[in-house]
Amino acid sequence: MAVTRIRTVLIDDSAFMRKVIGDMLNGDESIELVGVAANGQQGAAMALELKVDVVVTDMVMPGYDGLYVINAIMESSPKPIILLSSLEKTDSRIFDALKHGAFEFIDKPTGMEQLRVGDYRLLDLIKEASRIDCTLLREKQKAHANSHVHSFGKALNYEIIVIGASTGGPGAVEAIINNLPKNLEIPVVIVQHMPTRFLETFTERLNENSPLPVRLARKGEAVKGGVIYIAPGESNMRIEKNHLTKAPMVTFTSRKYNEFNYPSVDCLFESVAETYGKHSIGVVLTGMGKDGTMGLLKIKEKGGYTIAQDEESSVVFGMPKAAIERGAVKQVVSLKQIPGFIVSCL
Repeated sequence: MAVTRIRTVLIDDSAFMRKVIGDMLNGDESIELVGVAANGQQGAAMALELKVDVVVTDMVMPGYDGLYVINAIMESSPKPIILLSSLEKTDSRIFDALKHGAFEFIDKPTGMEQLRVGDYRLLDLIKEASRIDCTLLREKQKAHANSHVHSFGKALNYEIIVIGASTGGPGAVEAIINNLPKNLEIPVVIVQHMPTRFLETFTERLNENSPLPVRLARKGEAVKGGVIYIAPGESNMRIEKNHLTKAPMVTFTSRKYNEFNYPSVDCLFESVAETYGKHSIGVVLTGMGKDGTMGLLKIKEKGGYTIAQDEESSVVFGMPKAAIERGAVKQVVSLKQIPGFIVSCL
């Protein structure tokens, strides 16, 4: 019986990149490259006409760019769209693209060696994208700033919230932190899988709309209540107690983890389990792979509360599913309910 292949269109204004990426796609038996285009207008029309499963498009092209492709396809016949990015870290258009419905973005390959050693995950993204429910991309939750306060008791049950996310995570993270009360008294620390150079811009965008201050975590700084910290991507982040003051602080480690590195969800969660024990809440959101499973399990074993995003609201159910199957999760919650559920735990 013939195996159904993933019908894919590639859009890029660079002839060299069309050749490099095209050869990669043609070399995978599960993918059928049915069309190649040099601009967004031609590529969007081709994707709609050929009824493809996945679209891979350059973000920056003259005239009709990646945003044009996303809007044209998502408004007419939604398909998962993977963006190839060469944007500078200060350019926030990539996050506009995600908000408009793009599945994920990936840096363009930096050299042939990266492709030869298999250190380029475009093929995995295409295969994952072909399995998702496109309504989740078309109807991504619009995150609005929340100005409400919450009446907390004098003694809270938990002292920190940690969140891990990957593919589909930027929108999910934004939806959660924008719906936390502005008088939240404990810190929130977030690991989002993303190319390092974009994490600073991502943090700035979150800070513009969040009712709480959002900033990139810095080595040696004390972790303060009411602040949201984003883990940078140069190394793996931990929360440990200062040897002198005993106050929790940000540290980094060169230790490598099996599932993902720079930044690793497991690394952060593991350290929080050690530092905060039963006073921690861990949340695993949408994403490919299994990062966060072992760290979440350690939080649960220490008596902390553990949450996973449900399958219906996850763009990719990989990380939550892995944590659930491992027995690391106490409660499975839909994305829209996670902020309120966290507050109810406090």
